Amino acid sequence: MGVALPMLRDVLRSVQLERVSPRLVRLSITDRCDMACVYCRPVRDDAYLPASERLGVDGWETVLRGLQAEGVRRVRITGGEPLLHRDVLALVRRVASLGVEDLALTTNASRLASLAVPLREAGLRRLTVSLDSLDPDVFASITRGGDLAEVLRGVDAARAAGFDELKLNTVVLRGLNDGELPAITRWAWGLGITPRFIEVMGVGEGGRIWRERLVSRDEMRSRLDGLVVDGDGVRDDDRGPARYVEAADGSGRRVGFITGSTDTYCARCDRLRVTSDGNLRPCLATPDGVSIADAVRRDDAGAVREALREAWDRKPDAAWRGCTEDSARAVSMRGTGG
Repeated sequence: MGVALPMLRDVLRSVQLERVSPRLVRLSITDRCDMACVYCRPVRDDAYLPASERLGVDGWETVLRGLQAEGVRRVRITGGEPLLHRDVLALVRRVASLGVEDLALTTNASRLASLAVPLREAGLRRLTVSLDSLDPDVFASITRGGDLAEVLRGVDAARAAGFDELKLNTVVLRGLNDGELPAITRWAWGLGITPRFIEVMGVGEGGRIWRERLVSRDEMRSRLDGLVVDGDGVRDDDRGPARYVEAADGSGRRVGFITGSTDTYCARCDRLRVTSDGNLRPCLATPDGVSIADAVRRDDAGAVREALREAWDRKPDAAWRGCTEDSARAVSMRGTGG
């Protein structure tokens, strides 16, 4: 019996890896951020990586050439806050020139007002804005000093820039912004933006608050009673873990829910993360990874490809409980890219 169980576990793992292959990569191009959201970062002045340890534009091209050779086709640029990267426009242009099927970016929009049009011209197709409240005081509290008016100017600029798709990410926190879900939904719909509500996860700093602040998807749905139809919703192919439900008015508008705490989505996960110092992370909920920093310095895309295979082999099996695992507390959300 002691032999049979490990063998069965290996079989289940091999089946899982045959069903899912890496298709989506999230590039955390910087660990710097100009906000300190309560579920992400303990204070505004915690330490950053030395600039000398972060990958440059040429390094990121080496990374992507290796990942593309192994089947990665979709790229999302994250941070920290990616728009703080001094070469973000050059990086977007470089990634777009590699012919990826999809290029998206997630931002807190604090610098989007001046960068929306240049980003679109550089080849960025889709944009997601993180915004946790429409109340300036609540927003400042959650972000520890963020300026809502500045973010809203960024949203307006993004709409005018003509991106293929605009989405909104809102981390829902009990007692802070959980009463705003209908207002955020109506506001986003009115601007042609798809809102997505995210369960707070026990990753890094979130591990300190998620049990007391967690609002489940079912409770979120109940807050939107009358605005959306019943049902579990559906996922978009190759677009991450969100499940979308239709508006009750038949308009075709949608609301997305991301359930990292109550209903994890590990079994079908096809995403990989690369940190700004060159580590391949197969899972958000563990600091485990494979360094590709030396391979990047040698401009060795083949070694990056081999490292991806090693990292993918480390992806947790079907028994994994995602961001509810204890290992998630050791992960820096800001450094890994959410």
